[in-house]
Amino acid sequence: MGEPATRTREERRRVLMCPPAHYEITDDNPWTPEDPETDRDAAMAEWETLRRTYEGFGHQVEIVDPRPGLTQMVFAANGALAIERRAFVARFNSAERAGERRAHEAWFRDAGYEVRLSQATSEGEGDFLLTEEYILAGTGFRTDREAHFEAQQFFARPVVGLQLIDEKFYHLDTALCVIDGITVAYYPKAFSPDSRRMLERLFPDAIIATDHDAHQLGLNAWSDGRHVVIHGTADDLCRQLADRGYEPVPIDMPQLQQGGGGPKCCTMGLFEQVPGH
Repeated sequence: MGEPATRTREERRRVLMCPPAHYEITDDNPWTPEDPETDRDAAMAEWETLRRTYEGFGHQVEIVDPRPGLTQMVFAANGALAIERRAFVARFNSAERAGERRAHEAWFRDAGYEVRLSQATSEGEGDFLLTEEYILAGTGFRTDREAHFEAQQFFARPVVGLQLIDEKFYHLDTALCVIDGITVAYYPKAFSPDSRRMLERLFPDAIIATDHDAHQLGLNAWSDGRHVVIHGTADDLCRQLADRGYEPVPIDMPQLQQGGGGPKCCTMGLFEQVPGH
């Protein structure tokens, strides 16, 4: 195996997670099978495995406490985008998740962050992903374009808007994964023609996901620039990552996947600095 094809040095990261203490599978998610059964113990075991995986690589896991009645709070990535001690806190698309906004706002204020509450509908790192040069921002289903402008002003970083067109890929982090500061993997069919052209121009050496791996939620992966924690059923993505010199870390999360989540949905980055800097 070669060295990682990246300028981003391997470093310890801080992430924010929320245990699935009140988790329930809802029936309004395109990833949910017919007649699902919530198994909270299984979900907790999957989450604990993910947390231990991060800690095993030396990363620091912070916890936002779960709140009763907020059944999707385990998908902590959706709560905010946090860069260099600034937090752009989500305004959720669904009434069911609206209470998460207050929980995340409180956590970031207590942690000493400068906080901005999104005025437009937006869902945190579900639709905002940080690269070395840009914030990639999804729209089409859960996040309004107006939130892109808010984020650009707040962080003083260029935001590249990307239009999602397939309702199964309703968040950007279901269709695109930032591997390191300069490398991404994505599924072209999830994006409008104009957005595909933009991605091709910005990331000519991107990893392209197959239909199979995209529909295994394989792109909902989390990377520290070397290790890529990914659904184990995304076989071709794992192979492509290894061929590029990264280390895929397969993980099985079937209970949380039925709720529309994978490693990335469960993990919000607390970026102390921009990747690559």
